Amino acid sequence: MLQQKIPATVITGFLGAGKTTMIRNLLQNAGGKRIALIINEFGDLGVDGDVLKGCGAEACTEDDIIELTNGCICCTVADDFIPTMAKLLERENRPDHIVIETSGLALPQPLVAAFNWPEIKTQVTVDGVITVVDSAAVAAGRFADDHDKVDALRVEDENLDHESPLEELFEDQLTAADLIVLNKTDLLDAEGVRTVREEVASRIARKPSMIEARNGEVAAAILLGLGVGSEDDIANRKSHHELEHENGEEHDHDEFDSFVVELPAVADPAAFVERLKGVIAEHDVLRLKGFADVPGKPLRLLIQAVGSRIDHYFERAWTPGETRGTRLVVIGLHDMDEQAVRAAIAAAV
Repeated sequence: MLQQKIPATVITGFLGAGKTTMIRNLLQNAGGKRIALIINEFGDLGVDGDVLKGCGAEACTEDDIIELTNGCICCTVADDFIPTMAKLLERENRPDHIVIETSGLALPQPLVAAFNWPEIKTQVTVDGVITVVDSAAVAAGRFADDHDKVDALRVEDENLDHESPLEELFEDQLTAADLIVLNKTDLLDAEGVRTVREEVASRIARKPSMIEARNGEVAAAILLGLGVGSEDDIANRKSHHELEHENGEEHDHDEFDSFVVELPAVADPAAFVERLKGVIAEHDVLRLKGFADVPGKPLRLLIQAVGSRIDHYFERAWTPGETRGTRLVVIGLHDMDEQAVRAAIAAAV
């Protein structure tokens, strides 16, 4: 029966783990599979979708990319995800495979559970849940519960609370996984990678497969075709969110805020990126991503930042009729001073 259904792969992972890069590589090496991509972007600007539209992969045309921008997918399953899936399944040329990239702030469990809805269960199955981990961030102590148990490679974060929702979210994404991709292992030595493996394994009772990767480079044959049927195992993947609801508590997404900053053209990209590092450090920005207009350049500059690491490169040409500009999505905790961050970023241009 599973073979008659369209397989769907759910790709989750914390902010900046490398989900988009991995999906871009997947699309470019899909082996002729027609892939439909559903993206749950957090924020008002669908940056990830725009990035993926520039990948040029024949296996995934722009019509096959669907963005859900109405908020965290775990709270919009009925209103947003289910209708989107229904429309996708009504298409004459149905996809061979569906890939769903969740927001870095989304809980994957409710999404997996949605595949048990009658309208979907008979036509689609969850081939597998893949959780992408930023190995360098874990090695630096970003998600440490008990600093006494952390290896010397990890750096204590004084702002890290032992009951932090960020840590719960990290654990929830690991708990949902059928395959864990330890990305960015090239930034660590062998001992660092071993420490990350032990730390990730200690976070969950389940024991999903775990592989290492760099630059999001994982073969499509590994990511697709797991054949798990994860929706049938949802009872063993309960999140902190679901356990709180069982106890009559409410889930609060107000831990996170996001906003879009629109800026003029950036004359000196290297200097701009360097100044952004200072803004991120001073205001504890969790994630910053977007693109910039550089005068005299036919390509737009992609900017992706997590912590103090910022990747930037010219990724595609401005399309005819597209308005050139600089637009960044900023994601941080709810008490972030938005006006101060906006002013600091504007001053960095």
